[in-house]
Amino acid sequence: QVQLVESGGGLVQPGGSLRLSCVVSGGTFRTMGWYRQAPGKERELVATVTSGGTTNYANSVKGRFIISRDNSKGTVDLQMNSLRPEDTAVYYCLGRPLLGGDSWGQGTQVTVSS
Repeated sequence: QVQLVESGGGLVQPGGSLRLSCVVSGGTFRTMGWYRQAPGKERELVATVTSGGTTNYANSVKGRFIISRDNSKGTVDLQMNSLRPEDTAVYYCLGRPLLGGDSWGQGTQVTVSS
């Protein structure tokens, strides 16, 4: 059974940094990434990375967030810098195979507030 487990969320002041990590067990994915969902809003893309290293970022996080992946360890990380209150959300790890449906982690809360 495939599992994705996130860690690294928390409370940070505006302008601060956090690093999220996701560990995958029981499977591999062509594309991995991060989505987020704020209260009252739909889940939205943050960033993705393929097994070949191609990245894609939401415009709202470009230049501030960096996604990285270690295929040998089955991990995907999200370095979040210059955080803003509007980055507050539950962040979900995504695993997307070449064929078949997406797998999701349980989510980790990120709160940006002074």
